[in-house]
Amino acid sequence: MSEKTIARCPWPGEDALYCAYHDEEWGVPEYDDRALYEKLVLDGFQAGLSWITILRKRENFRRVFDAFDPERIAGYGKRDIARLLKDPGIIRSKLKIEAAITGAKVWLDIMEKEPGGFSRFIWKHVDGKQKANRFHTMKEIPAKTEMSERLAKDLKARGFKFCGPVIVYAFAQAIGMVNDHLVSCHRHAACEKLGRQPRP
Repeated sequence: MSEKTIARCPWPGEDALYCAYHDEEWGVPEYDDRALYEKLVLDGFQAGLSWITILRKRENFRRVFDAFDPERIAGYGKRDIARLLKDPGIIRSKLKIEAAITGAKVWLDIMEKEPGGFSRFIWKHVDGKQKANRFHTMKEIPAKTEMSERLAKDLKARGFKFCGPVIVYAFAQAIGMVNDHLVSCHRHAACEKLGRQPRP
């Protein structure tokens, strides 16, 4: 199948990086505790921006944020914040940087106290199973849902920031809690199949 004949959701356009993200990551169920922290933090950095902006800077984020290791980030202090604010390879927002650090501390607390860790804490909001939607057009896809509102409220209560229901729904789409690939997209059936598999 040539690139031109692949049926995919329209939002990546023809950007190669965006198409690769759509085809390989978006909507694939993610259960790894650390990876979920990274994705939630990056979605927080996206607030007010487009996802492609974050995607183009993701490797820089990983480099300067110690590969999104929450245990290391939780120990960041003023020098680290100053270092990050000087780095042009990321989004230099003090509030968002501080939110990532706070989030790492919250992540550690959840890992210690919640059965099943951060992954179970996130996925319990869909009873541990992907919700496979069957949308035909982009207009049908919601910006937020009752589920994302509940999860956002839960995250905020724990201490996470930059996690409103719209950001959280984008996070849920990205990590495969919901399958919002259009039914005409070549990834819809593949992600739905992955969503039916037993979680590791």
